[in-house]
Amino acid sequence: MGPRVQLPPEIQLAQRLAGNEQVTRDRAVRRLRKYIVARTQRPTGGFTHDELLKVWKGLFYCMWMQDKPLLQEELSRTISQLMHAFRSTEAQLLFLQTFWQTMNREWTGIDRLRLDKFYMLMRMVLNESLTALKTRGWEERQTEQLLELLMTEILHPDSQAPNGVKSHFIEIFLEELTKVGADQLTAEQNLRFIDPFCRIAAQTEDSLVLHNITRGIFETIVEQAPFAIEDLMKELEEEEEMEEGDEEMSGGEEQEREQAVPLKKPPKGSVRGVEPDVDEEQAEDDEDSTGPVLQFDYEAVANRLFEVASHQSTPSQNRKRLYKVIRKLQDLAEGVFPEDDVPEKAYRSLQEGRRERKAKKRLRKSRLQNKTGKGGKEDPPDLSSGSEGTRRRRPGAAADPAAPQEQPRDRGRRGARMRRRRPRVGAKVKVADGRGPETKKQRPLESRK
Repeated sequence: MGPRVQLPPEIQLAQRLAGNEQVTRDRAVRRLRKYIVARTQRPTGGFTHDELLKVWKGLFYCMWMQDKPLLQEELSRTISQLMHAFRSTEAQLLFLQTFWQTMNREWTGIDRLRLDKFYMLMRMVLNESLTALKTRGWEERQTEQLLELLMTEILHPDSQAPNGVKSHFIEIFLEELTKVGADQLTAEQNLRFIDPFCRIAAQTEDSLVLHNITRGIFETIVEQAPFAIEDLMKELEEEEEMEEGDEEMSGGEEQEREQAVPLKKPPKGSVRGVEPDVDEEQAEDDEDSTGPVLQFDYEAVANRLFEVASHQSTPSQNRKRLYKVIRKLQDLAEGVFPEDDVPEKAYRSLQEGRRERKAKKRLRKSRLQNKTGKGGKEDPPDLSSGSEGTRRRRPGAAADPAAPQEQPRDRGRRGARMRRRRPRVGAKVKVADGRGPETKKQRPLESRK
């Protein structure tokens, strides 16, 4: 036998990543991370396109073999974070490119029982790619490189991406962008992120892609407009509060300290349920308030859509669909919300929502203070309500003068029992054919004689 040929390290890792035992796969993932860090640190190191395709094939089947949702989520997070092991931006983009190429190649072989975990893997890889941009300060050049890569591999007409990959990518793009950069991105930067979708929507001949982009990107922006405006108003109010004098801030801190002391040591006659009520108010406010929302300049988005939709090369079907979205965005820019039924309610909720919540909190605090001042004098209303109930029930008791007066207090129980006893007595009389009552009548007669 000749000497055994040693396989390249990428193929060895791929074979171990696709192993049957979970322990073997976990060790292979850890070794892969160390191998990536060690190889990318070399000045002449790095991976080629074919080598990363082999690595991703092993990672794909590593995910394929993983069972149990929690372990699948943990593995998806570990795989997606491998991108940060690469030092240079070019290596990260190549790693990301080979991932989407692997998903496009292997997608048709995934059965419906394994779709969810690969959906989750796509979501986490997209999230980590946006997080890498965030760590670099959302640089414009790197942002354009990432968007160009995503459009080329997924939404471009020449890409080999199946419809499932395209639809899921469009669905999760704004969601993941909101999670990563809603607190930092400006309206101009957000327009840069959706600009490729504008061009694809105007040029594509695939009706499914047009529908998904219109519904998942543009109409989502329109639907989130009230929340975005509300967040903007909150930011403006916070800025106004920060611009106030130091005297007001110090006075507010003293008031908070004075209010915090009674909570720790409540005075005599106070109600101990004050803190839960305040917590319930905060919980209600948290339920009503949504998470961070991306900010957009609706007029700028409408102008950009009109620019790409008005070209002569744009199909008429795409132009009609985009013009409908443009009208909605223009209305938002003018302050008109798309809800035709309750525009006033939407406006009031945006302008006066915060004031109404503050008024409710003040009312509840005043009521709690009144209760603490009375010192538990709320029992007489309960007695009066009980006396009113007894007064309402007295006519029924007056109809039966032989019945005791305490019977109406437990009317539900005793009334049911009495109704049950009466048919039983009648049943005994019928079964005894009247013998029982006759003997009872004869005994007093004999005693009299």
